[in-house]
Amino acid sequence: MASPSLYRFLADTVLVVHTSFVGFVVVGFLLILVGPVFRWRWIYSRWFRWLHLAAIGIVVAQVWLGRLCPLTIWENELRRRAGLAGYDTSFIQYWLARLLYYDFPPWVFGAVYTIFGALVLALLWRDRSELR
Repeated sequence: MASPSLYRFLADTVLVVHTSFVGFVVVGFLLILVGPVFRWRWIYSRWFRWLHLAAIGIVVAQVWLGRLCPLTIWENELRRRAGLAGYDTSFIQYWLARLLYYDFPPWVFGAVYTIFGALVLALLWRDRSELR
């Protein structure tokens, strides 16, 4: 059996990966929005845009299926094995509540994710002729 410190380290590693994933989705969206203003050609890369769409698509799908993010589940399990408390809600709900003191019901997050995903898809559609 692994030590609690190893489980905590692994849980923190999953947290970093999860935060990076969220950062990719959010910051990627912002870069796609401002890219044309600064004439950044790389934002028209097919692999970047399809990967970005897939990332938010996974989030939207899991919300519509009523599932927690696998990274949240994995991190929670590792924290429990380390003797720590996990999240009672989704990763985003937990951190928004901690950082912003907002405690919205889960359906609000589902609506926001869906709208965000639709915007990512709309930008991909808008830029379809520029993709390379």
